[in-house]
Amino acid sequence: MPNTTRTRCFEVTKEISIGTYDIDFAGHVSNIVYLRWMEDMRLMIFDKHFPLQGFMEQGLLPVLAATSIEYRKAIRLFDKPVGHMWIQEVRPASVIFGGEVVLDGAVTTTVTHTGVFVSATTMKPVRIPKVIVAKYLEQPKQ
Repeated sequence: MPNTTRTRCFEVTKEISIGTYDIDFAGHVSNIVYLRWMEDMRLMIFDKHFPLQGFMEQGLLPVLAATSIEYRKAIRLFDKPVGHMWIQEVRPASVIFGGEVVLDGAVTTTVTHTGVFVSATTMKPVRIPKVIVAKYLEQPKQ
């Protein structure tokens, strides 16, 4: 596959509400909550552009293979952050998702997810579905 890097393809945005149950003992949002926010946005991309039901009916299951999060500034109760997630690259056997959380115009958190599809019967990785590759390649490079 040729270089297929694009910038912020299929971007979704989510206004994030913080509950008291999201706060840890140090008074800021718990690390695990960020993962939940990112998973919610990753699923928003699938819901909007690549409905999962079709893949699952074909025996293809989306799985996170790796996650990297950089916490730049704590988010606290009553803050009003906004999350963004997009696909930044499609490779033959993986999809690289990028994401960030922004508060008052400043990026507080960045994330990279590496997603793969596995066969429901073998539980081994398979190539990225052609519909994802084709739709991604239709997006302009930036």
